[in-house]
Amino acid sequence: MPPSTPSPAVQAWRDHDAQARTLPGMSLGRVPLTAEPGDAERLWAMGARRAELDSPVDLATPGQAAARAAVDRLCLIRDLTARAVQVDWDLRLPPDRADHLWKVLSHLHPPRTVHGLADADTALHAWRTRHYLCKLIWRRGPGFLQIRDRRWGDLRRFTADDPRYPAAIARLDRGVHQADIAPDILEELTAEHLVLRADELAWWLPYHVSRWLQEAMAV
Repeated sequence: MPPSTPSPAVQAWRDHDAQARTLPGMSLGRVPLTAEPGDAERLWAMGARRAELDSPVDLATPGQAAARAAVDRLCLIRDLTARAVQVDWDLRLPPDRADHLWKVLSHLHPPRTVHGLADADTALHAWRTRHYLCKLIWRRGPGFLQIRDRRWGDLRRFTADDPRYPAAIARLDRGVHQADIAPDILEELTAEHLVLRADELAWWLPYHVSRWLQEAMAV
């Protein structure tokens, strides 16, 4: 069994605006989380529109426990981003992979700080000014699933009708040991930058949409 890690917690508010959230009744206080799929939905149902993580997402520290803690927090950020909730968080990247990793994660709500990058200010500026909803999303249709990726500037589509893919994505969604995913599927998804590998874990990057925010041709 992997070592246990503390579950994340957030400070949450009913409004994203810095001034509005200081008004009476806007604070939801400290909300302990379970590191389970329903955390983001529960925060949304509580009225949270801004959340602050209790600790950084640390992808620079080696080891399975650190990877598990980082993936748990990334799951929350991804699922809150999908609901347009503003997330205040900090990111630590391994210097040898930082230039690539921040772009891989750039569909998430931009962090406050990034550590490990030689030119973090430039990367953060690009992340903040180029971020928008539905930058990396997936949807499931009858007999297929499709991913739409705009992290690299152009629109890239990945469509799969292999019935093994939905099952693989369901396992990857919360982060799973790489050996638990069929090697050919994991290799293909990794080549398309759709999974993040942290230590021995593989994690599903896109967030799910149930309906388009714009006309289908514009997404």
